[in-house]
Amino acid sequence: MRSEIDTASIRGHSGMDWISCFIHLGVGVLSYAPERMGQTLCICSRGSITIDNKRYYFIQKLDEGGFSYVDLVEGVQDGRFYALKRILCHDREGRQEAQTEVEMHRLFSHPNILGLAGHTFIERGGKSEAWILLPYVQKGSLWSVLEKLRDKGSFMPERRILKVLQGICSGLKAMHDRGYAHRDLKPTNVLLEEDDRPLLMDLGSMNRSRMEVKGTREAMTVQDWAAQRCTISYRAPELFNVESHCVIDDRTDIWSLGCVLYSMMFLEGPYDMVFQKGDSVALAVQNPVTIPQPCSYSEGLQNLLRSIMVSNPQERPDVNWILDQIQDMTCSSPNTQTNMV
Repeated sequence: MRSEIDTASIRGHSGMDWISCFIHLGVGVLSYAPERMGQTLCICSRGSITIDNKRYYFIQKLDEGGFSYVDLVEGVQDGRFYALKRILCHDREGRQEAQTEVEMHRLFSHPNILGLAGHTFIERGGKSEAWILLPYVQKGSLWSVLEKLRDKGSFMPERRILKVLQGICSGLKAMHDRGYAHRDLKPTNVLLEEDDRPLLMDLGSMNRSRMEVKGTREAMTVQDWAAQRCTISYRAPELFNVESHCVIDDRTDIWSLGCVLYSMMFLEGPYDMVFQKGDSVALAVQNPVTIPQPCSYSEGLQNLLRSIMVSNPQERPDVNWILDQIQDMTCSSPNTQTNMV
């Protein structure tokens, strides 16, 4: 399946339709063939379901949000645990967004991007639900690990930070190399395996990395979309007030990456308290990041954070540069401990 945008078809659209193609459909030419209802899933007795001719038992509810639920299920055939994400699709656009998330999982096969075990769409009460079956990671999210450290009055050793950061960057590099951006990178969207291998998840906000904005209407479309799909305290500065003639690219992920790095260093996001106090995050991100002092981490790690969290996207490095810096720092980091939570 091709991952490139069909430029010939885009040329035939107006500027507004063109930007909507990137934002709302996200993946341009990926196939959106409708699922045949009732063929891939059946809800059976005794709390079990069947997806793609494989049966799973419901174990317990894991989480729920405004329009989605996550359940723990067990495969009858393989005995493995899976996370079943159920997304309520209230309209055609919602179903399209869920299909985009499925396609993003299908597009990438990478050790630092959460894989897809199966999926289907069902109809319930006149509304559609997307059921996405994902591997279950028992250790949980990076954020849950940071919370445990904070509760214990502990910290994350520098060498461990570099290991996790390197894995996150490897996953981002795979996305960026294919011309896509995650758009909602944050500690809750990074899972950690037992060996601290990070897995990027929640791919529902992904779209083509390069968006050329032409005019005020397109700028407002991008800005409104970002307000809905990009978590405010990890959102890049250029997405708060989108200029009428600009290019938004994958460096939005680099800013969010800096926020994640800050979180690993100080166990909270750089703008979490700004948001919780009700102050303006949009204004706060225009200023250079403040690194709490005294800081126990190396000057090299602090400088890396400063290099990443630059308000002007044109001055931000790309993921390849960051990976090179991590490699150099890993070889010279004085902290050799990798204490596990």
